[in-house]
Amino acid sequence: MFFRWDWLQPLLTAPIVPTLGPVHPDALTVEIFEDTLRAAVTGDFLPYDKDRRWSDEKDERVLREDVVHQPGHTLIPTVTRRGRGTVRVFAYGLGDSAVDEAAELAMKLTTVHGAADARVVRPLGADTAHPRGTRIHLKDFTVGPCPDPGGPVRPVTDWPSAVRKTFSPFAEATARDGLAFLHTQMQADRCGPVLAATVADRIVGAIGPMEVRPDATDRPQLMPQYFAVLPKARGQGLGRLLWQTAMHWGQSHGAAYQLLQTEVNGPSDKLCQSEGLTSLGFTHTLRA
Repeated sequence: MFFRWDWLQPLLTAPIVPTLGPVHPDALTVEIFEDTLRAAVTGDFLPYDKDRRWSDEKDERVLREDVVHQPGHTLIPTVTRRGRGTVRVFAYGLGDSAVDEAAELAMKLTTVHGAADARVVRPLGADTAHPRGTRIHLKDFTVGPCPDPGGPVRPVTDWPSAVRKTFSPFAEATARDGLAFLHTQMQADRCGPVLAATVADRIVGAIGPMEVRPDATDRPQLMPQYFAVLPKARGQGLGRLLWQTAMHWGQSHGAAYQLLQTEVNGPSDKLCQSEGLTSLGFTHTLRA
């Protein structure tokens, strides 16, 4: 075993695992970190990796030979070949010195691996006074019902043909939110249902794909979705309606929970907070 849990566990202020992203706090064990090292050797997806939905090969891997694991701080670098390449160093440590060392390591490894970008990812606790970056939310489906809110939301495939045809321009208009990518997956029949909201027989909002898969502890997890509403359709409650419908779908299909990431103080962040989700902490990514 590579990692010493008595060194690493006290530093896990937020449940973030390199190459995997947020995980349920109950899955945050030494074994899940060890799994990322084994995957770095094989190049395979871990069985519970959310990204295996989109590709046959894992794009990001841990640079296991360059991991720094000491009492007080642990630095775990990864590299991805997406775009021009990015090195990210996950800095687990309670002081700023860990971030400084992570930035130095990221710059070094960017040169070694011919990557164009160097980043430091710093997990922050839920009690952080002035958080920046991304908030991690937990939606627990076991603590209460998620009723169907009704309204003009249904799977894209359930809308009439004329309405379905409006998904393409909607996806192009929300490409920055990932809906264009999602549309390609839908056309290739590579993902679960996508829920869409309409106004005047045109799709103006969507959330999906809707999929439930087991996590590292075999607990059923509602997988992350892409989520967008056209700017001209905002302010009508359609975003909340889509989200509540998605949560009803997840609970009714056996999910125990969902993890969501939102930009701090952004519209989705405020929605999740108003819906009573539990904040598990933050991740702040900065250039090295």
